[in-house]
Amino acid sequence: MSSSKVPAAENTLRILQYLASRRGPVGAGAIAAALELPRSSVYHLLAVLERNGFVLHLVEEKLYGLGVSAFELSYAFERQEPLARLGRPLLASLVDRLGESAHLGVLQGQDVVYLVEERARYRPSLATDVGVRLPAHLTATGRALMAALPPAQVRALYAGPQTFPTRTGKNPITSYGALKEALGQVQRLGYALEQDEVTEDFSSLAVVARDHTGWPAAAITVTFMTHRVPEDRWAQILGAMHQTANELSRRLYGTGATTPDPGV
Repeated sequence: MSSSKVPAAENTLRILQYLASRRGPVGAGAIAAALELPRSSVYHLLAVLERNGFVLHLVEEKLYGLGVSAFELSYAFERQEPLARLGRPLLASLVDRLGESAHLGVLQGQDVVYLVEERARYRPSLATDVGVRLPAHLTATGRALMAALPPAQVRALYAGPQTFPTRTGKNPITSYGALKEALGQVQRLGYALEQDEVTEDFSSLAVVARDHTGWPAAAITVTFMTHRVPEDRWAQILGAMHQTANELSRRLYGTGATTPDPGV
């Protein structure tokens, strides 16, 4: 039990920390038991957190997970320092190696936010400037990150009635079922692909860099004009991307477990 002079505030933070440490949504009873708090207090604090967007309540499953506001706090830290600082030189090296533009993005609720963009020489500007938000389901970045999450966590992100907006009219993901199918394909392939859905005539490949717990910390994405890069070159690009992701994972104190180059 907390001995704080402001127990409600401290217990609220303890609940958020506990949810952040879990691989997916959990029940109120599990929270109460783990934190040695009365169930009534836990339900009250969860209700406050839910109203303010820090917690999502999966009513049918009687589970609670982190909400969009919690992701926004996380991004506020990520935006300022570690990932961008560690990722920028690695992406610059990747761009020099491939001759194509690359960016580093993180998941923020149902969006991705771009922390670093390295544009290759003589390549056009992209929609992925630093700080830009795009719907995660549209992007290779978002698909790579969501495919690396536990299914229950993805379900928590899309807990209510959803819309799946499009930018170019070529979005194949128009429902949660289609999203699940797309993420399954990413898991099988080991990378995410997006073609013409963010910007016409452009394609993107994305792979995940994980932190020391194995959690997807960020996605490394390479974007190119579709007609300039034939599919038989994807294996080379993905090999370089996996090496970069493994190095970023290592610098984030991760294991940097090597992902085999996909046979594409």
